[in-house]
Amino acid sequence: MNKTEVIARRILGWKLNRWERWYDAEKEIYIYDFNPEANLEHALLIVERLKIFGYTYSEIGEYEVCFNDVCENGNSLAQAITNAAFSLADNSTIDEGWL
Repeated sequence: MNKTEVIARRILGWKLNRWERWYDAEKEIYIYDFNPEANLEHALLIVERLKIFGYTYSEIGEYEVCFNDVCENGNSLAQAITNAAFSLADNSTIDEGWL
């Protein structure tokens, strides 16, 4: 799985419906062209979801963010958020209740 897939599945709880779209069963909607590294709106969906699960989001520098003690940077705010979320999802034990 690539970074976007890990975030969509493990953090947002989405299912891949077709190669170009994800399905959010909670909201019963399809999400097209999900690209949180390039789209700040998409990256902010990640921030909101992690806040629901009790993570604290903070911006350390212009393009550096943290979720609790997991911090990452990027070439843009959207990329920094995506990198931090991926580090969290890929390297942490995730509560199975929100998958």
